Amino acid sequence: MREIDYYFYSASPFTYLGHNRICDLAETHKVKLNYKPVNLSAIWDISGAVPPGKRPPVRQRLRLIELQRLAHWRGLPIKTAPQHWPVDPSLADKVVISLVNDGHDPRYFIGKVLSGVWANDDNIADEAILASYLSQVGLDPSPPLKDAKTDAIAAIRERNTREAIAADAVGVPTYVYNGEPFWGQDRIEMLEQAIVTGRGPFRPV
Repeated sequence: MREIDYYFYSASPFTYLGHNRICDLAETHKVKLNYKPVNLSAIWDISGAVPPGKRPPVRQRLRLIELQRLAHWRGLPIKTAPQHWPVDPSLADKVVISLVNDGHDPRYFIGKVLSGVWANDDNIADEAILASYLSQVGLDPSPPLKDAKTDAIAAIRERNTREAIAADAVGVPTYVYNGEPFWGQDRIEMLEQAIVTGRGPFRPV
């Protein structure tokens, strides 16, 4: 079966802007989507990126324009300066891993988390907020929240991070198909073309 490795970070605005689109693409083309939350700062350490607040002012201004432009393109609401950001998404990331391990589809929980930050001013570091999201998508909050605090789940997030680095992810979201990384939600349409045409993966020359 064809598969896409979906590397993301639950506090990323660009993951938010592409989440529904990549999920719909996978469903339309019958491609398995492997949800793989990562430690973004560890990826940035390798790729040379820095947090938005440490970027030159011109890049910070452009980022704010890009967020508005892409949100308009995708038809999504966005708050470019949400109340709870920066925020630690590690618990939310680990809940996703727990859901995957237990055979649940995490799509709609992830959607709640991402829109929680970027549209609704929710604090996704708050366990009660995450429990509410789980209940809203029809899941029992207790098992995934308990599992998310285990060393085993933390180890999977770190493994995902190492895999993303090995796949040449330079940030999030990164979608890896046939070993080819597509960085950014604005590459989803290029990913779709690769799937539809059946072309081989491009490699560094």
